[in-house]
Amino acid sequence: MILSHDRILTTHVGSLPRNDKLSELLVKREAGEPIDATEMAAEMDRAVRHVVEKQVEAGIDIGNDGEQQRVGFQTYVPQRMAGFGGVSQRRRGREFEEFPELVANLMRRFPHVSKQQNAPQCQGELKYLDIKPLESEIARFKTIAQGRFLEQFMTAPSPGIISSTMLDAFYGSQDAYLRAIAREMKHEYQAIAKAGLILQIDAPDLAMDRTMMYRDLDDAGFVKAVGRHVAAINEGIEGIPRERVRLHVCYGNWEGPHIYDIALEKILPALYEAQVGALSIEFSNPRHAHEYAAFKKHPLPKHMVLIPGVIETTTNFVEHPEVVARRIEEAVGAVGERERVIASTDCGFGTFTNREWVIEPAVWLKLKSLRQGADLASARLWGRRTAA
Repeated sequence: MILSHDRILTTHVGSLPRNDKLSELLVKREAGEPIDATEMAAEMDRAVRHVVEKQVEAGIDIGNDGEQQRVGFQTYVPQRMAGFGGVSQRRRGREFEEFPELVANLMRRFPHVSKQQNAPQCQGELKYLDIKPLESEIARFKTIAQGRFLEQFMTAPSPGIISSTMLDAFYGSQDAYLRAIAREMKHEYQAIAKAGLILQIDAPDLAMDRTMMYRDLDDAGFVKAVGRHVAAINEGIEGIPRERVRLHVCYGNWEGPHIYDIALEKILPALYEAQVGALSIEFSNPRHAHEYAAFKKHPLPKHMVLIPGVIETTTNFVEHPEVVARRIEEAVGAVGERERVIASTDCGFGTFTNREWVIEPAVWLKLKSLRQGADLASARLWGRRTAA
């Protein structure tokens, strides 16, 4: 993982908006409908080239393929792994049950989405079947992005978020299910690392599932569950140098009250147990912008980098560069070292196909503002003058 000693680097969390044609093909493929493989490959080439160009134009240092080649950040897994079938009845977030208006709003806003609450369930022994789709993703991205970024990353879901999205109807215990997922997802984790890419583990389960799968526990019980989920991550990434892995944690990428989210302070020690070199955490979500204070009680370990979300990902407001700069400076103050902060977004801009909260033009403006804000913060943090 590259560290900068003269400026704040920029990245983002992973997913970026997909075009309509690619979205249609991805949803059809997920549903098992026939698609033209040549057409799909051409659309993926076009989409990945587009998002790479846009990231470069915006000034992103550490970029990816925008998850253009997947229908969702974790729901693509059953397409590559045996053992899944039927339909899960995934529990909604507590606030969606308390405020049915939120569900109605989602249905109006996103009437044609990919599988999310109704993803398949685990009905048999898990077995990773084919690494070729991932190898194709990696090859396409590396060919298109060659020399365009300081560093490249690729995402993969954590065992925990897979387990709480594709529910277990076979293994009989959460721990056994997590171990099985970690064992099989290790194929993806290792392939990404061996390809020379930074591996980003997407693990919203480590915070978001406090209000979903584990809502019936108290906070202490949830922290213990987080510990088990982190242990599964460690099993899956065993052998990969920690500096080649970053961990993304969030509270759920939706526009809602978020009044039942757990405080970062309570889960931070458990997150530190992950054998990773960086933590990506949202801090622009209005319910969590104050939580840099958690690092006073639980200082960031010296071997870790903080990748704070300084751009919000569910509204079309484009943050002013000065706002971004101030957020970065607050993150540096919390960590204590400017070199151990990489500026990022709160979450993805295309978490699921056909569910983009932010219009595409605003996404690129937000990433441009991220770069501009990082430049302002860099000038102040390294004591340089800025243009009048």
